Amino acid sequence: MSTTTIRLSEELKARIEAAADKAGRSPHAFILALIERGTEQAEQRASFVAEALAARGEFTEDRLGYDAEELHRYFAQRAEGKKVRRPRPTKWPA
Repeated sequence: MSTTTIRLSEELKARIEAAADKAGRSPHAFILALIERGTEQAEQRASFVAEALAARGEFTEDRLGYDAEELHRYFAQRAEGKKVRRPRPTKWPA
């Protein structure tokens, strides 16, 4: 395991210590958990962006998509327990 040094203001250090104490953790464990969670969120966001860009690329090729209002209506009716026909994709103009 490697070591990294970060400089914290006295105010932030005190806030971290207080928050860690309330969470029943050491400041070290508290900071590690925050760094891990932040890293996971950044990786997940990058993955979402990559998927969105890929989907956008597919859409621009085949121009097939769903009308948002139809989807909202479909999901609302499904949530009410109604039997509804699934919306079909539409070819959108360029």
